[in-house]
Formats: sequence, structure tokens, C-alpha cells
Amino acid sequence: MIDISIADDVAHITLNAPARLNALDEQALHGLDAAYDEAERAGVRALVLRGEGRAFCAGRDIADVDPRDDDVMGYLGGVVTPLLRRMSEFPAPTFAVAHGACLGVGLGLLIATDVVYVAESAKIGSPFAALGATLDSGGHALFLDRLGAHRTLDLIYTGRLISGAEAVAAGLFSRVFPDDEVVQATEDAAKAAARGATRAFLASKELVRRIRDERLTLWESVDVENAAQAALCDTDDYREGFAAFQEKRTPEFRGR
Repeated sequence: MIDISIADDVAHITLNAPARLNALDEQALHGLDAAYDEAERAGVRALVLRGEGRAFCAGRDIADVDPRDDDVMGYLGGVVTPLLRRMSEFPAPTFAVAHGACLGVGLGLLIATDVVYVAESAKIGSPFAALGATLDSGGHALFLDRLGAHRTLDLIYTGRLISGAEAVAAGLFSRVFPDDEVVQATEDAAKAAARGATRAFLASKELVRRIRDERLTLWESVDVENAAQAALCDTDDYREGFAAFQEKRTPEFRGR
């Protein structure tokens, strides 16, 4: 269900249940958490998440769920949310390939990833009113922040799914690619990040998190940036970057 391979400091994690459009049950979510643990223990410097087959992830696997005794809080609050938090805090740049259906928990996996490259075929939205359910896994926050209240509720009320190009144009995710190019583009970006100054990337990742979650003002964020820059002065990569610039050569970063 969840495959992982590691090469050249990059972890490749694949949702591998294409017959179910990579819909996730609780067991699969635990497997995904374990894959991120394995990648972290290996000390990778970048990570790529993708789905096998026609879709990235169609959300929760509800094929065998009985709504009369469904432990929604146990699933969402006890399993999904902790996983999304640990994904968002992964100590290296993370990338995801979004293609086909990217819904519910699948959308949440993308929200918890640093950089998302989107295929033109991607379908993103909230079709859950047809189930008597609502959007979860951070979807409301993402849509409201990028689309505003009116367009968010329009998507929810109508169940309309937007394309990859429309999602990128609205600022939901990073870049859009033809379906046959998106995986390679994502892997190339991850490999480049794995050769980069990892500590500097993580400083920016934490800065972005704090500005978003703590709603820092401009000058508060500048103070945090100043402190981050000062801390980076003591890293090997900072010294290597300056030395390479002064010696007019390409830097060789070690992630330290």
C-alpha cells in the first residue's frame, strides 16, 4: 500500500493502491507515518510523495465504513491530524505530485507538503456534500486563505472540482505541468533541493510556518529572519556558500 525507496539523499514515498485511487484507511495512514519515520531516520535531504495510477489520493477509504458506528474523531483527530502535523514538520524539503483526484485526506497530504507540483489532470475540491459530510484535513483553511469566503463556499455547495491549472492560478499550489512531465519535474526539484543548503531551507520552512500560524507582522517577521540568519552563520554550508562565491565556483553543500 505504501512504498518507500531512498536514493541520493531523496526519499520517494508512493501511495500504491491504484484500484482504489489510493484512498486511505487507518492502516494505510499508519504505514505512511512509518514511511516518514524511515525517511527521517535515514537523514534524507528531500522527500517526494506521489500516488500510483490515475489519482494521487481520493481521500478516505470508506468502502467498509458503517456511519452508525464510525469513530470520526478517532480517525481524523487521532490518526489523520497527527500524521499531517508530522509531515509538515519533516526535517527536510518535501515535494508532492498532484494528479487526478486530490480530495479529502488526499488534499490534506498536499497541504502538509512544502511544495506541490500539479498535473493538468488534477481534480481538487470538496465533493463531500453528496455524502452528507464536509471538507476536512485542512481544506477549509487552504481554500479560505487562497480563494476567499465566496469561492470557498461555492466549491463546497456545488461540489465542483477545479483543474490543476485553475488551482495553481488561484495560488493553491506551486506549478502546473502536463501529466507526462509532472513526476520528472518534481523529482528534479527534489534532487536539486537535496544538494542544497538544508539548514537554510529549514530556517525558511520554520519562518513560513511561524508567519502563517502566528500571524507575525512585517517587523516581527523581520526580527525572526534576522535571528535565523545569525544562527546560520555558524553552519558549514553558510561558510561554504561564501567561500564558493568568493572563489567563483559552485558550492558543495553538505546539509550541515
